[in-house]
Amino acid sequence: MLNYDDTICAPATSVGTGAISIIRLSGPDSFRIVDEVVDFRNGSASSADGYSVKYGCIPSVDDVLVSVFRAPHSYTGEDSAEISCHASVYIVSRILELLIAAGARNAGPGEFTRRAFVNGKMDLAQAEAVADVIASGSEAAHRVALNQLRGKYSTELKELRDQLVQLSSLLELELDFSEEDVEFADRAKLGALLDETSAHIGRLCDSFRMGNAIRKGVPVAIVGAVNAGKSTLLNALLGEERAIVSDIPGTTRDTVEELMTIGGVQFRFIDTAGMRETSDEIEKIGVERSLLSLKSAEVVLLVLDSTARVEELSAICEDVRGRISPSQHLIVLANKADKAAGRVPFCDLEISARTGDGLEALKSRIAALYDAGALSPDQTLVTNLRHYEALTAARRDLEAVRTGLSTGLSPDLLAEDLRSAIHNLGTIFGEITTDEVLGSIFERFCIGK
Repeated sequence: MLNYDDTICAPATSVGTGAISIIRLSGPDSFRIVDEVVDFRNGSASSADGYSVKYGCIPSVDDVLVSVFRAPHSYTGEDSAEISCHASVYIVSRILELLIAAGARNAGPGEFTRRAFVNGKMDLAQAEAVADVIASGSEAAHRVALNQLRGKYSTELKELRDQLVQLSSLLELELDFSEEDVEFADRAKLGALLDETSAHIGRLCDSFRMGNAIRKGVPVAIVGAVNAGKSTLLNALLGEERAIVSDIPGTTRDTVEELMTIGGVQFRFIDTAGMRETSDEIEKIGVERSLLSLKSAEVVLLVLDSTARVEELSAICEDVRGRISPSQHLIVLANKADKAAGRVPFCDLEISARTGDGLEALKSRIAALYDAGALSPDQTLVTNLRHYEALTAARRDLEAVRTGLSTGLSPDLLAEDLRSAIHNLGTIFGEITTDEVLGSIFERFCIGK
């Protein structure tokens, strides 16, 4: 169990880079500790109004600015202060030493945000969104995380949960009057509301594939036969020599991953080993990893060598189509079009990775699949595996209730499944949680946040 009655401190910005660093404090003794460490030109932190900035000096260390935030109007809901100093490693370390000597302690990972959650400044889903906002590497990922941080996602879930609580309370009331054989919950209305709620949760579950891909970077597998030009294509897209290119078949033995932002969305391009039968044990492992990348990718770029026989290319294409699911996006590329244009009638695009012809059209094709501009500010996407698992469990519970209604199941058994659905939804935004879950969530945060 963490102690929320003490005062914590940590650097909130990188140290040793840039010009300025910020050191945060939060807890009941924040202002007293700051007053012991900083000599202010006028007054003190303890006497300052909230949302004010004071100039001071830490003798033999640095001149600083101290921002004062009084409870409950702070990020954590506690008395808080932020010390702005120069970004020298020595200066930041020395100030932290002085703060700890005055009674503060080093904050753990995510402890500021965890205190914000405990003090009711945000719910658990919003707290997790803080980490996603910090880690967002693209416009789309930032937009989705910001939407969650602002609470629309939580509000949507809470409304669903409240509807289920009302249904559950009516069923529970029936149990109190079980001997009188009365129904407080109209079964027709109950069924309609269950269908509506299940459909809503189903839409949220279905959004996880796209939401998780946007959050982590949409995986794009570059696959094909040996010497089709897969590594050359990766290098051309990146504009640098990232993958080794050679005329020797089987040069690529392992997957190579690189991130690239197209149209405001981050894509994770995965160059794979050429798919072929081989007796080389190391190359076999590479081919196996290629097949795994193929199955897990959101987008598959099948690179075909335009100079090869069309019958061979058709067989490769059919093989790849048979290995992917309908939800995956397949783009068939006829590479080396500068040498043999128009020879692959079933391709989606003709390109030349060597000359760069067709690459802009390819980027546009990929970007159109995940249009960041088409994401509505109000659109809710599930990006977190923990949330997806809880929603899936709640969906199963509601399906059990629906089945029970159609078979005339007793109110006590219906209420039990409803309670389970309510519980599962509540775990997402922290209405129901455990210290073990909280520890698992906040240990992934950076220190100082």
